[in-house]
Amino acid sequence: MGSPLTTTRRSLHGVAELLLAGPQYRSSGTIRLQVTTGGFGQVAGPLRVQGATLVWGDDQVPLGGSIRDLAVWAGVEAGAPDGLYSDGADVDIDEALGVDPSEADVIHGWFALGDAALRTLEGETEPVLWPEHFDLAVTVDKVNFGVSPGDASLPEPYAYVSPWERHEGEFWNAPFGAFCRAADLPHADALADFFRAGQAAARR
Repeated sequence: MGSPLTTTRRSLHGVAELLLAGPQYRSSGTIRLQVTTGGFGQVAGPLRVQGATLVWGDDQVPLGGSIRDLAVWAGVEAGAPDGLYSDGADVDIDEALGVDPSEADVIHGWFALGDAALRTLEGETEPVLWPEHFDLAVTVDKVNFGVSPGDASLPEPYAYVSPWERHEGEFWNAPFGAFCRAADLPHADALADFFRAGQAAARR
């Protein structure tokens, strides 16, 4: 049994992939999701997560039961986007979700902070919440910048800079590039500074 944050993150990842991205891909051809007020949602549909609730139009339902249950309420066919990637949330549509509202707020807050910081990058594009890894990212000049609520390698929220080509230097502290824990980035300016430092280091 994981921590409440890990359990919540896994459940939200499953919702993002199987309930938002998959149905959206089948109807509109895109898996891209976006940060919304208090959560995240589809870019080409009405479904979104706000706090620990699934919202569409004037309707909403708590994120409880299974993804299949939620899909019935929302009137969509649950399931991952077919044939696009090999990894993902590894959540079954019939398993019980475990979303702690306070931990959900931590994750949503980190995504909101990341969204604000990513938009300050020179040459930025619209931040995308990708359902396969459940991270919010942009790509500028062949460098990926993003924030993650945690994963198998680092189970806590963190920010990262990942160049397409390997770089050497003090800034680069990980095999994929560089990362910094959210605990060391307490506000949007600090996060933006980390991204800008990565952008400068990648240009050297």
